[in-house]
Amino acid sequence: MDTFIVSARKYRPSTFKSVVGQEALTTTLKNAIAGNKLAHAYLFSGPRGVGKTTCARIFAKTINCLDLTPENEACNKCESCVAFNEQRSYNIHELDAASNNGVDDIRSLIDQVRIPPQIGKYKVYIIDEVHMLSQSAFNSFLKTLEEPPAHAIFILATTEKHKIIPTILSRCQVYDFNRIKIADIVEHLQYVALQENVITEPEALNVIAQKADGGMRDALSIFDQTASYTQGNITYKAVIENLNVLDYEYYFKLTDAILDGNVVDCLLILNDILNRGFEGQYIISGVASHFRDLLVCKDEKTASLFEVGASIREQYIETAKRCSNDFLYKAIEIANECDLNYRISKNRRLLLELTLIKLCQLQESPVKKEENKSSLKPIEKATTDSKTVSTENRNTNSESKAQSEKPQSVKPQSDTTSSARTKEVPKPDVTSKTSSQQSKKSALKSMGISLTSLSSMKEEKTNENEDERAINGNNTFTEKQLKAAWDEYAGDLKGEPLLKNTMSLYKPKLISEVIFEVEVNTEINKEYLMSNSMPILTFLRSKVKNDDLTMTIKIAEGNAITKPLTSREIFDEMADKNPALQKLSDEFGLELN
Repeated sequence: MDTFIVSARKYRPSTFKSVVGQEALTTTLKNAIAGNKLAHAYLFSGPRGVGKTTCARIFAKTINCLDLTPENEACNKCESCVAFNEQRSYNIHELDAASNNGVDDIRSLIDQVRIPPQIGKYKVYIIDEVHMLSQSAFNSFLKTLEEPPAHAIFILATTEKHKIIPTILSRCQVYDFNRIKIADIVEHLQYVALQENVITEPEALNVIAQKADGGMRDALSIFDQTASYTQGNITYKAVIENLNVLDYEYYFKLTDAILDGNVVDCLLILNDILNRGFEGQYIISGVASHFRDLLVCKDEKTASLFEVGASIREQYIETAKRCSNDFLYKAIEIANECDLNYRISKNRRLLLELTLIKLCQLQESPVKKEENKSSLKPIEKATTDSKTVSTENRNTNSESKAQSEKPQSVKPQSDTTSSARTKEVPKPDVTSKTSSQQSKKSALKSMGISLTSLSSMKEEKTNENEDERAINGNNTFTEKQLKAAWDEYAGDLKGEPLLKNTMSLYKPKLISEVIFEVEVNTEINKEYLMSNSMPILTFLRSKVKNDDLTMTIKIAEGNAITKPLTSREIFDEMADKNPALQKLSDEFGLELN
């Protein structure tokens, strides 16, 4: 029985040409070899499984090859290449910094650097996961890394470049490896499947490539796993079952239900997905990505950027035609908001369901559209009827006007004619306007709106009381008239003894033509007046016939009470100034809480 070798090792690249997805870096390294412009230290950084260590080995083999090809690749035939391929070359040394990260390990490496190579020109030292070295190990390595022997080349590989100290970075040529594109991974998997006689579907390989997240090693490991699960026949359905990936069909079903405004179907689909064991945040992030993909597929030019199989891309394009840009923008925003709030939510399933309901409300259902259409018909009919009535009235007015213009033989200005004309032009109902003003005053009193600044009051007066200006005007008044109106308002107060007593104690003082001031002793009194300033001002303006009347309230400096008062202290103070308040309390048996 032959020994099984995983695809990640069996199909590991042996030349720069066979490296997948890193063309820019491999071209740079080949040109450096061809021009004999080799640095003494390199740093290869990037995500896992993208070819850092592989490229380091290929580079080490190529610079020691005794017979390079015209493409500046290793010949794989000379003594140095054969020794490397058989893993017995003494020119290449690999050190795992994850397990050899101490000072002693680096000192041992430095001692080996002094020995020149027996075959080839260079001795290459590959230090993998170099960020795991300790601080003291880095410091002991600095001098050798900066000025190594002419035959020594160091290649440092890491997945976390930010953990390497700047003094090391400054001594190396840095090469940043990128994540491998999905299309490149799919192409390489097809090559491996062809070599292994495995039947595959393009959509299945695409799901494997997406699951690998840009790492070829992960993609090949998943490929081996699914090949064993399917016994050499990798299908899309088998891959999503084996990898527990949410099928595209669920997203399309959700989209159809949302576009139809069908909340019931959305909730049933969500329940089905949750029963399959998928996490809620995985679902909502998938929904957001799905709407993003639909937005990408709205245009044929951007649809080519969507890295999926051809059949699935066509399905996305067809669904995207049914969605407006505005709908997709709002849907992505709602899904992202749910994704952000998911972790802090106590009822996560309810959050998902509410999100789907919001998405359904973005699009009107066909039933709702029909209701809206039917509701427009009586409106049109009413409009037609109103037009007819208006035409009849216009004709009647014309006839009456023609009759009125006829010459009168005896009395051209009779009482009958004047009364008819009076009926044609209705006069404004002053009584109804006055009653309307009184109702507004009552409403304002019940609201207790607080007014805090002159500018805000004038703005509200301009916007809300435009019709009242015609009644109040800007009449001049005296301080005596203002106090009389103030006392009248206080006397009409019922059920508000505190405000009534406050207004009885503190009188307005006119400080300009339209501005008066009320000086109180406590913050409590000020609050009473501030909270009721709008109804008070409305009443006073109507009495003095001036819409520009303004009230300011301040606490007297000499008599101001700075300490906070209890309810009993406030009551006692007010009872001293107004004994009727104490008498009222005694008669009704009132007690302070």
